[in-house]
Amino acid sequence: MATIYTHIAANKRRSWFLLLITLAVVGCIGYALDRYYVEGGYFFVAIAIIYSAVSGLVGYYAGDKIALRMSGASPITKEENPYVYRIVENLCITAGLPVPKIYIIPDPDINAFATGRDPEHASIAVTEGAIQKLENEELEGVLAHELSHIGNYDIRYMTLVIILVGTIIILSDLFWRLAFFGGRGRKSGGSPAIFIGLGLLLLAAIFAPLIKFAVSRKREYLADASGSLLTRYPEGLARALEKIREQGSTIERANKSTAHLYIANPLKKGIFNLFSTHPPIEERISILRSM
Repeated sequence: MATIYTHIAANKRRSWFLLLITLAVVGCIGYALDRYYVEGGYFFVAIAIIYSAVSGLVGYYAGDKIALRMSGASPITKEENPYVYRIVENLCITAGLPVPKIYIIPDPDINAFATGRDPEHASIAVTEGAIQKLENEELEGVLAHELSHIGNYDIRYMTLVIILVGTIIILSDLFWRLAFFGGRGRKSGGSPAIFIGLGLLLLAAIFAPLIKFAVSRKREYLADASGSLLTRYPEGLARALEKIREQGSTIERANKSTAHLYIANPLKKGIFNLFSTHPPIEERISILRSM
């Protein structure tokens, strides 16, 4: 029978597997560039990796401030909102984590997110709707989920994935431009390189975002399991997710760059669930109730 511990272990294995796939794709694109245009040098690959790394570092050290500012969140103190602060404080004591900075998002729907590069530099934000509409055990389940993202170093992990995905996109675009506009590569023979470049471009447009979304989904499953382990009450989070499904989780100021941070998809529902940053709520509820 599945337990919280087996769910956590399984999601960790799957997440690392997805990361290894992404690394393999980056390596294949780098090899193709080397074979057709550089002949033994890795100049273009190095440029793409450096560019992605710099972008990732900016997101790593300043991404939390950007996400909080974009959401319109305001910080609170223990005196201003003792109810929310004490829930977070008690959960942090149980989890052995430092208390993060706590923010309130002025939105009537139910949602929350955590951000920060590590437990010592973390913040957690929750909507006014979540505070008003959720019972104590339900809000505790949501906050435990977000604290689990902090404890599991999910933000750091997702930063690494975003860097790798960005490298795939940059390398694919570079290969396409060289193949189409740069004439014959040293070994390409002309037309084959164009087809390879087109294939890599399609790979970047479809496969790279799917990797990011898949990893994001796995981290949500892991946070559900870890949060339930923290509260010892999976039903609390399950009921909170039911209310999110019924009452909505849309955040007016959310966008595609911050959507993966939230406990539920804050964007208006699209046609293709394949490209959603979050797993289906029904499936999450079912897993929680099987624990």
